[in-house]
Amino acid sequence: MTESDIREHLKSVKYPGFTRDIVSFGVIKSIALTPDRLEVRLNVLTENADVARQIVSGVEQALASLQGIPPAAVVIERQQADAGAQARDLAKAMGKGPKGLPGVRRIVAVASGKGGVGKSTVASNLAVALARRGLRVGLLDADLYGPSMPTMFGVGPGQAGASDEEGRFVPAERYGVRLVSMGFFVGEGAPLIWRGPMLTKALNQFLMDVAWGELDVMVLDLPPGTGDIQMTLTQTLAMDAGIIVTTPQDVALADVERGLKMFQQAQVPVLGVVENMSFHVCPGCGAEAHIFGHGGGAAMAQRVGLSLLGSIPLVRGVREAGDAGAPVVAAEPASAAAAAFVDLADRVIEGVQVGAGVVGHA
Repeated sequence: MTESDIREHLKSVKYPGFTRDIVSFGVIKSIALTPDRLEVRLNVLTENADVARQIVSGVEQALASLQGIPPAAVVIERQQADAGAQARDLAKAMGKGPKGLPGVRRIVAVASGKGGVGKSTVASNLAVALARRGLRVGLLDADLYGPSMPTMFGVGPGQAGASDEEGRFVPAERYGVRLVSMGFFVGEGAPLIWRGPMLTKALNQFLMDVAWGELDVMVLDLPPGTGDIQMTLTQTLAMDAGIIVTTPQDVALADVERGLKMFQQAQVPVLGVVENMSFHVCPGCGAEAHIFGHGGGAAMAQRVGLSLLGSIPLVRGVREAGDAGAPVVAAEPASAAAAAFVDLADRVIEGVQVGAGVVGHA
């Protein structure tokens, strides 16, 4: 019996409320096997104590059914950001610090330490996947200098300009997602030459002067890096979770750490890391090739004490769908890439405790 055998056996344990197993959910953080002891460490995102108990019980029962293994210890680890989340919630209760948005239950920020890792692709497909789970979803394209959501959702300047009776901008809606982007207000390819105060004013208008309505989740597509826009949003908006998008290369670790520190300084809980362009799938034969290395995202997540929330394949369909104005979750819902984004959405749903009793999980 090897550690790989044990991990494979634990796939028989389903995540409570889902048909997927705890291994695919990334709950199994590590397995350490010696002749005298077996230790299984679990990374459980939920704050629901009953769900955590069910997971531990399921793991213990699965291990008990194995023959020839030493006594097992099951350990739950909590995210490093828990203390920061508690401090943020306390400040919010006292009327201090970042504030929430009226009518918005949860706010999830998608960030990256640098550009070119597919952060906006992840944010757009995550939003659509959440909407397909029955949630009311908004998507704020906070990358004011380089807005890409209009292209990914097929909404150009002039196609989204309605106002409600109170004079607030009405978001465009595509694939069940309410969407606002600076790209709606500037011509295609036109540069945005603004400094800090103007950026801050625009962000405040996007948050407070938009008729978002009642939302279960708002997804924020942050700009790459850690600049003015990120500082403004993390200091003024009470975010429920952050997600860091990276690629498999070892050199990306420093970028992940920058993103993590940004969220930690703002006392925003970090759900984990998404490894984009994890592996290439040949369109002809379906063979997988790990162009940028293998296991880098998992290793990075473990080094910084986070969960690996998902591994998104590098396939032509993701790029083609986004360029055509339809995220791949909407354009090719049966594809492997779409399934990876739906898995990510399920982890986010559980991680931020949204939709309980409302969403029918598959």
